[in-house]
Amino acid sequence: MTAMQHFKIFHDGVTIPVSRGGRGRPLVLCPGLNSTQSDLHELAGSLRRDHDVVTFDLRGHGLASAADRYSFEAFLSDLTAVMGRLDLDTAPVLVGYSLGADLAVHYACEHPGAVARLVLIDGANPVPEPFITEALLPEFRAMWEEMATQQEAARGTARQVLLTAQEILDLNLEIDAVRSGILDRYRKIDRPISMIMSTSMAGDSGEGHAPRFNRNWRAGVERLVREQPHIATTWLDADHTLVFTHAPQIGEIIRNTSGPAERAGSWNTP
Repeated sequence: MTAMQHFKIFHDGVTIPVSRGGRGRPLVLCPGLNSTQSDLHELAGSLRRDHDVVTFDLRGHGLASAADRYSFEAFLSDLTAVMGRLDLDTAPVLVGYSLGADLAVHYACEHPGAVARLVLIDGANPVPEPFITEALLPEFRAMWEEMATQQEAARGTARQVLLTAQEILDLNLEIDAVRSGILDRYRKIDRPISMIMSTSMAGDSGEGHAPRFNRNWRAGVERLVREQPHIATTWLDADHTLVFTHAPQIGEIIRNTSGPAERAGSWNTP
């Protein structure tokens, strides 16, 4: 295994910290909203056994600097800046979690041939209905205000998130809009795609909004696979934190679906 390298990328007025290490095929791991490369350390460590893994922080997350704008396009520019700075002999596997999966799909669509394949973890889902409706805005706002308060304890650490509750709410509204048109992006990608999705994205409670959210989540994947049957889908018995709670399993799935032996299909992992 090669020694870890750490460097910074300066673009669009922000500083993006990047870490690289491991051996084998290059793999770029893109975090999502409210997650950092430090949060993904267990998955990254697992993948470094047979991949040259690149991790980084999106603006306003972890050790990245704050920014004057937090939009989908701004985060996409962070991923694009990282990909543009890597000196790779072969196209990398691009793995994205949550918002990172959406960024990965848009990047691959806009840069044909730049990635070998995509692995999308609980994101980039063309859900039939938006999650945040007008009626639910107050609940989501209260939830993210509470989350922002809890995140105060992480300030100054590699796990900090600098976005306000309102910025997170605005981004989630934007992500709903992005996903309403993401099928068009998938149609333009000619690389192999694997999805690793949670069966209970919103939790396994039988009460409140969780059952409807979970049905919407599954319906989005089923909608995608009906149109793109070559996409391999794995369902994990988990919620949206699966990348943290099931890191070893996810690492194994990624390893088992890489290379020329990759096959499309759908299966369940308990």
